[in-house]
Amino acid sequence: MKRLLTIGILLLSGADAMAYEEPEYELLRSTDAYEVRRYAPYIVAEVEVEGSFRSAGNRAFRILAGYIFGDNQPQAKMNMTIPVESVDQGQKMNMTVPVESRTADDGGEVTYTYAFVMERAYSMETLPRPNDERIRLVERPSRIMAVRPWSGSARESRYEKEKSALLSALESDGLTITGVPAFARFNGPMTPWFMKRNEILVEIESDK
Repeated sequence: MKRLLTIGILLLSGADAMAYEEPEYELLRSTDAYEVRRYAPYIVAEVEVEGSFRSAGNRAFRILAGYIFGDNQPQAKMNMTIPVESVDQGQKMNMTVPVESRTADDGGEVTYTYAFVMERAYSMETLPRPNDERIRLVERPSRIMAVRPWSGSARESRYEKEKSALLSALESDGLTITGVPAFARFNGPMTPWFMKRNEILVEIESDK
């Protein structure tokens, strides 16, 4: 437990976050409301957990941090990367926004999928196998993503505000959404709120 607490304190705190590897992308264009990026393929380790916006993240972090710090075969330790991605599997979109809904609401508990991005040095063949059967290794294909970055609070209320702003801007610009919005966090819990880097990302069909 002490080790995981130490990881949580060190994870992406302050300026050190700039030293962590993150997925490669090409910036296609930017507006006042969002950026359009073409991401290269990358691999994630992901897990589904139930709980509140905050508690689900804490549970998922412990599971995924255990994997990259040696709870795997052959007990290999991997480097931390950024961001930590999360998706609310119960998200329902406005009828005017063409997004497929994936509902996983069970007995009042919301199911979230959290993902750690894997280092680019690994392939699906060379990544250590998780000991925890709840963890899945998934390869994300090359995608065009609309991204809304912001600095500051990562609370649920701010997340919902930024998500709504992104979806409204995409609808106004006539862009077709083909995925469910994901929340990307780039800093650990000990980072001062005003230094936190966050993003909302959603896949789009094409750029205009």
